[in-house]
Amino acid sequence: MAEKSAEELAKKQREISIAEFFEKNRHLLGFDNPRRALLTAVKEAVDNALDACEEARILPEITVELIQLSETRFRMIVEDNGPGIVKKQIPHIFARLLYGSKFHKLAATRGQQGIGISATVLYGQLTTGKPATVISKTAANIKAQMMKLKIDTQTNLPQILEEKETDWEGKEHGTKIEVDLDGSYIKGRQSVDEYLKETAIVNPHTTIIYVTPEAQQIIFARSTNELPPEPKEIKPHPYGVELGRLMKMLEITSAKTLQQFLTSEFVRVSVNIADEICKNSSLLSKINPKQVSREMAEKLYEGIQKTKIMAPPTDCISPIGAEELEKGLRKEINAEFYCSATRPAAVYRGNPFVIEAALAFGGEQDGDSAVRIMRFANRVPLLYQQGACAITNSIQNTSWKTYGLQQSRNSLPVGPCSVLVHMTSVWVPFTSESKEALAHYEEIVKEIKLALQDCGRKLASFVNKKRRIGEEEKKRSYIQKYIPHVADALKEIVGFDEIKKKEIEDNLYTMLEQVRGELEEIGIDNPDYDPELAKIGQDEKQPEEAEEEPKKMKKTKTKDAFGGDDDEDDDSDTEEEQETLF
Repeated sequence: MAEKSAEELAKKQREISIAEFFEKNRHLLGFDNPRRALLTAVKEAVDNALDACEEARILPEITVELIQLSETRFRMIVEDNGPGIVKKQIPHIFARLLYGSKFHKLAATRGQQGIGISATVLYGQLTTGKPATVISKTAANIKAQMMKLKIDTQTNLPQILEEKETDWEGKEHGTKIEVDLDGSYIKGRQSVDEYLKETAIVNPHTTIIYVTPEAQQIIFARSTNELPPEPKEIKPHPYGVELGRLMKMLEITSAKTLQQFLTSEFVRVSVNIADEICKNSSLLSKINPKQVSREMAEKLYEGIQKTKIMAPPTDCISPIGAEELEKGLRKEINAEFYCSATRPAAVYRGNPFVIEAALAFGGEQDGDSAVRIMRFANRVPLLYQQGACAITNSIQNTSWKTYGLQQSRNSLPVGPCSVLVHMTSVWVPFTSESKEALAHYEEIVKEIKLALQDCGRKLASFVNKKRRIGEEEKKRSYIQKYIPHVADALKEIVGFDEIKKKEIEDNLYTMLEQVRGELEEIGIDNPDYDPELAKIGQDEKQPEEAEEEPKKMKKTKTKDAFGGDDDEDDDSDTEEEQETLF
């Protein structure tokens, strides 16, 4: 076999564009199967619409319509009432990968990479050969711009196939995208229905009008007219900058001195802190940044690590809030007990982040299966890659037996429980471009576990209380069983008549109430529960299952004697200590 020369092999080398790469590796973007592809397309369009509305401080009103064209082909139409997009930017935003305004912006936004919506256009182009249609209007007194776009995968540049001005009746401003693509519509926990429902739950300021492929209209109405606080953009924190990036920043900065560079390019660096960094680096504060060599940059990097610098500000992130998280769970899950917790802001790689958790226990939930996990990042539901996510890993590594749930080693707990975890950060570390799972950073895992443990302690208090209630009710039933026999014995001994016997029975029951405490009913008490909302996204039932009446949880009773202090019990009580309460 003849050998080939290096010159011959060199002729085959050529540059690959980012669009061409993702054309062959679309699974990296979440388009690896028809069902997930349809969800990913809707997700990217809705996320962009929400970001645009919130950035312009407009209460979002989003319409999502899925039209089934054939067994495997759908038309996705997503329309919003955002500020619109100027004509020059339309082709670049929708038909050019890695183009956007959020990659260098350190503020909590849903989109980060500049890939999502253009990847949807690319997928539609690959599977149907048809262009995407975009209509955008920026003001009431001007006409809308309509473009039909494709992506040139060899150059990663947009191709405008058609362009014209058009009337958009009844619309002052907004954007509309229409894409034909291959997909599969199946109801369930990983469906478009579930994604839109969970999006509405954690974005209560949003109205979503959804038309399913079955031509059924579902309206998720907003529950508040208040927009969440606008996250403010911050500069990088010195602790989050690696040596190579620090060297690049030194090359391109307009600062004249190293001190000015540190104070102007980073957050939480005052003049005094800058001088301290220079001192710890053994560098002059008045040196020109462009004269800093690689060795000097390495000294500067080490000096930054030696200097105590305040954590970055947290007005750049947007937590949902413990109260809103709990409200969201109450709407969808009819449970006996709810709790939530928001952790203080923490930092990973110089990026501030906040972890929030909520939990619903008991009620109409299945007690024989693993707990249901609901994951969110910057108010976006994460429906795929659950096993690869730091949230799932943190739940598995939390000792739930302590809190009243069954659990095998390194597995999800089992019981009638749902767990919700939300992370908000200026840069969410996803494991891939599809943005479906959080990376396992030690700081993030630690905060998730602390939030879960906070909820777990509250759950343990409720579970212990409920167990004591059952035992108290059992003991009370034993006493009640023998009261008539005691009255009969007294009647025979003393010679009471029937009237006196009945009076003695009543007195004994009254004494029981006084000694054991007054009873109160506890059980499912959730006026916020919306059964119609809860049905959305669930797997379709078999006909015989649908006919069965849902089973109601039996109410239990407790007494005031266990009331006030039980809420403050924790899982540290031993069985002997709990037994003495009786």
